[in-house]
Amino acid sequence: MNVALPALIVFLLLLPGFIARSRFKRAERISLDYSPFGQIVTEAMLWNCVFHPLWLLASACLFGRILQPLLLLELLSSDSASQAKAIQGVAAQFPWICAYFLSLYAGSWIVPNGFRLMITRFRLDRANAGWFVPWLRFNQAPWYYLLTGADFDEDERPDLISVSAIVNVAGQAVLFTGILDNFFVDANGSLDRMILEQVMRRPLSADKPDGATTAEELERFYVVEGDYFVLRYSEAITLNIEYLKMDMVTADAPLAQIPAVDSLSEIEALD
Repeated sequence: MNVALPALIVFLLLLPGFIARSRFKRAERISLDYSPFGQIVTEAMLWNCVFHPLWLLASACLFGRILQPLLLLELLSSDSASQAKAIQGVAAQFPWICAYFLSLYAGSWIVPNGFRLMITRFRLDRANAGWFVPWLRFNQAPWYYLLTGADFDEDERPDLISVSAIVNVAGQAVLFTGILDNFFVDANGSLDRMILEQVMRRPLSADKPDGATTAEELERFYVVEGDYFVLRYSEAITLNIEYLKMDMVTADAPLAQIPAVDSLSEIEALD
């Protein structure tokens, strides 16, 4: 017990920092975290340096309970007599100690989630947000920034994200294009699949003829029937992302009715 008890106490004291770190960051890899061990421990310790002082201050101000350093040191001691004395002291304050740690663990889960939502809501992590971006940017979520337009300013945020992919279908290269609805990553953080709406397809060989009108260009495509189209990233040969900004696009309008444009500036000129 001399060794196990101090280790358990240290684990309970450091656990809030690791909980807070895991809830604050946005990481697309969920199987393993390949961050350097020193970085993980440092970030967790920084979170602990925030949560423990706040909880101790609230405990002292609201409930009149203050930290007893001697009791904590005796629990971490290897001396059996000191540990036994400290355990008796813990038993006398067990309800308060349980409330302290339970509320601390809950807070270390809720508060970082709130911060992450605030960063996302006010777009504080976009690439041109300012000098504090390195501390707020979710560097382990590259697909999030690419497929959500999170790097745009609020007034330049795209209304639609168009995805075009070349897929090998029965030995023939076929171009699929549609509006991105959602995307999913696998356990290793790689893009797994994208959910598209208003999808059209055409053989890659039916390329755009020179001087073709909008109507002639749309005739090259075949509408894919269905509400949602699942495109697996592993089956895509190439992937093209286009950010579209429009002031007025009806939600139910088929893709074929949207004027064909080549750039974001041309879309804005249509308004």
